[in-house]
Amino acid sequence: MRTALDASVLLRILKREPGWEPWRDAVQTASEEGVLVACPVTFAEVAPGYADLSDLVRDWHRLGIRFDPITPEAAYLAGQVFLAYRREGGPRQHLLPDFIVAAHASAQADRLAAVDRGYLRRYFPDLPLLRPG
Repeated sequence: MRTALDASVLLRILKREPGWEPWRDAVQTASEEGVLVACPVTFAEVAPGYADLSDLVRDWHRLGIRFDPITPEAAYLAGQVFLAYRREGGPRQHLLPDFIVAAHASAQADRLAAVDRGYLRRYFPDLPLLRPG
């Protein structure tokens, strides 16, 4: 089982934001069930919280997260879904990186650990989401 991680979950865990413990437990269980992966967008979104690249890499290693480059198929899917979103009048509240993370999970993982603000279920209805509890 490959579980892709979104920055919304990683930042919640790393910063110990409210509700971080159930996410920590869900990600820990996911790591026991298979591999944790994250795409370059997630890596970039988490990077501002680190003064040094080696600290970020160390934390990812400690958490058992593998850096997973995005394939052309996943990038194409992200662009097509984003186009549909914009054509339907979707505001720029969700930018292309959100769709890249979801497309990466859809094409290259079995599920995505993310805080869903509604657009994931709408634009990636077949993508299983990992949720705490």
